[in-house]
Amino acid sequence: MKKVLIAYRLKPEGLRVLQGTYAVTLPTEKSYFSREEVLAMIPDFEVLVPNFSFYTDQEIMERGSKLELISNWGVGFNNIDVDYATQKGIAVTNIPDSTREPTAEFAFGLLLAAGRRISYYDRKLRSPEGVSWGIYAEAGLSIYGKTLGIIGMGRIGQSLARRAVASGMNIIYHNRNRLSREIEQIYNATYVSLDTLLSTADYISLNAPSTKETRRMIGERELDIMKPTAVFINTARGDMVDEHALADALRNNKIWAAALDVFENEPHILPELLTLDNVILAPHAGTKTVEARLDMSIEMARNIVGFYEGTFPISRVNETT
Repeated sequence: MKKVLIAYRLKPEGLRVLQGTYAVTLPTEKSYFSREEVLAMIPDFEVLVPNFSFYTDQEIMERGSKLELISNWGVGFNNIDVDYATQKGIAVTNIPDSTREPTAEFAFGLLLAAGRRISYYDRKLRSPEGVSWGIYAEAGLSIYGKTLGIIGMGRIGQSLARRAVASGMNIIYHNRNRLSREIEQIYNATYVSLDTLLSTADYISLNAPSTKETRRMIGERELDIMKPTAVFINTARGDMVDEHALADALRNNKIWAAALDVFENEPHILPELLTLDNVILAPHAGTKTVEARLDMSIEMARNIVGFYEGTFPISRVNETT
């Protein structure tokens, strides 16, 4: 019987997928195992389901001499040294299906809230100073007829595009590889260079994966070429943005607003961002719905069963020999 170490408290529905066939160990009295606890336990396990509170690195994989599979609970996998896992012959899987719609839904909600200043109005109405009720004061920006630039037109990016098109937005996108003409036609989307997207889009959504190539891809230069009325949304990964440069751009009104669900050093947030009225901050909540968390638990568990038994299709991040 394969032994599975789950580093966080899994939903019962996910556990039921594994029960009877796999020996599962997971925390029962707290939310997750620490890195030190995982290091101490990992030598006995063939499967690791990590959490995002620590990086699954060479040390963990070396200590886990029996490891065959790392089944990640998320679509992003920048919490795992995938290159080293591949060298060690350890398979890595992720869960793109259950995370697609809730993340796109949240990104669109952030887009709307930032442009129309929804959270700003709510916050000001609750404050002692209140908010101006004047007909022109503190107005937001429309989304109808505006251009949404999507950086990373994969599953989540396309789901976001579908929502934006339904709201009357125009779509431009930048991808590592251009999409087929058939897919472009579905969203009436136009492929452009990154600089063209940044300089012409009214709303900019970052949906690309975090890689060595995309780290800090949005920095001072990129922010400088955005419109002063641009709204920037990041539901991808925090390390893809230079947060100091973004805070400076927001503070000096180089761009209109930002909405961030991810940060470079989670759960810590750059203090400068906390002081700004033109940024919305969320605690990596893109998939934080009751339904999505249940679906994610099941998809992750099915990756394990599919890897060993072939009864479910799995989402492989790497190829091992």
